[in-house]
Amino acid sequence: MRKAKKYWEITKIYMKTQLVWRADVIFNMIFTITRILFAYLLWGIIFQGKEMVGAFTFHGMLSYYIVSSFLSQLEMSGGISSEIHDRIRNGTFSKYMVIPAGTELYFMAMELGVVLFYLAFDLIAAVVWIFIFRIQFVFASEWSVAVCAVVMAVLGMVFMVQLNYYLGLLTLKYQGIGTFLMIKNNLVSLIAGSIVPLALFPETVIRIMRLLPFYYVTYLPSMLLTGMCRDEALRGIAVIGCWCVIIQLVIWITQKKYFRTYDGVGI
Repeated sequence: MRKAKKYWEITKIYMKTQLVWRADVIFNMIFTITRILFAYLLWGIIFQGKEMVGAFTFHGMLSYYIVSSFLSQLEMSGGISSEIHDRIRNGTFSKYMVIPAGTELYFMAMELGVVLFYLAFDLIAAVVWIFIFRIQFVFASEWSVAVCAVVMAVLGMVFMVQLNYYLGLLTLKYQGIGTFLMIKNNLVSLIAGSIVPLALFPETVIRIMRLLPFYYVTYLPSMLLTGMCRDEALRGIAVIGCWCVIIQLVIWITQKKYFRTYDGVGI
């Protein structure tokens, strides 16, 4: 109980820290609005004279973009890898190793604080646009599917924190991690479905993407919450759960190997 309270204090500190960066809050809401506006204009043209595109109606497509934009804006763990990289390079990462908190759990608590702070603002932005465009919002009709989607989204965010934490740790071995971050960012942009719903891709491509964890971070939870892909709900939770376990094992091995040799004086 004391341990949980300790990490909750870290979460609260980072929630309060976000108040300092008020401009970030505004721009975060603008990015959410811009993505939804872009989807409205683009798919409005594509749907002219059409009732369906793939398995989507016009309002179903916009509902998907609203949910996926909301989830994408909440996933803000990309800064973890850069933070760790910079700390290791300038010799100040050791502060995370000596504080009375697990290093990885510290960053998870930090990310939770950021997510909780932006949660209300992103939700407000999404709801406002539903009313502005008079979107007939499509939502999952089965509560069990919606619950699975929320669980999957949470596991997806945990995985992304783990992945970005691990990529940051690679600085202990490599001079720079820019290449790893570029590969990760490109994969996330493509497979997360934030640009185009993966349901419009060929089935062979989708089968390959189902093997990767990024498929379950934003895309599948968004599809589930808008009443699509219901048969993938339980399997999706199992797959992203396995990926969380795998990356955690890799993190433990990496920490055990390189923390012993880190002397905290920079590289």
